[in-house]
Amino acid sequence: MKIPVAKALFNSHSYSEYRKLVSDLLFEGKSTGNEQSEDLTHYSSLNETRMDRLDKTMRIPEENILKLKNLKREYIWLVISEGWCGDAAQILPIFNKMTIASEDKIEMKIVLRDENGELMKSFLTNKKKAIPKLIVINRETGSVLGSWGPRPKGATNLINDYKKEFGVIDETVKTNLQLWYLKDKGLSTQEEIINLMQNL
Repeated sequence: MKIPVAKALFNSHSYSEYRKLVSDLLFEGKSTGNEQSEDLTHYSSLNETRMDRLDKTMRIPEENILKLKNLKREYIWLVISEGWCGDAAQILPIFNKMTIASEDKIEMKIVLRDENGELMKSFLTNKKKAIPKLIVINRETGSVLGSWGPRPKGATNLINDYKKEFGVIDETVKTNLQLWYLKDKGLSTQEEIINLMQNL
């Protein structure tokens, strides 16, 4: 376990570096990842707008700030992501605000899924390379303590219910998912992550 984690951390990006990487690629008409297509570039562009908005508007409630500041140890959040991923665009700005609120208890590092196949293989969801994936690491020992992802429970239920009823993941459910995130204001993600951190 330690090998892919150490290797991934060595090639990781801070949140601002990740945002710049995605922007620079978009400027060249590209998206992150091995596969390149008009669709993926279009999604990356939409996601950049989303992340800009969330960076400005996302708030961490006072009670959650206190819980983050009072964490027992110091941690690294290693996040597997890609610029075209809609869930990542909704969740990474929340992670970023949470790490800032923790006042150095947590440091976030982001890696790209397609560049870290070995790491991704260790954190599959239902045998799929679903992202974003958060891996919680003890900063002192480098050991993996837990993981979370790719999305909060309410969002997962929405996708699963739609798939059960219609048999597909299409643009309609993708729109419904974005509306779910908008309404939720990042609170479900915060709650689930804080529970995870407090139970480590």
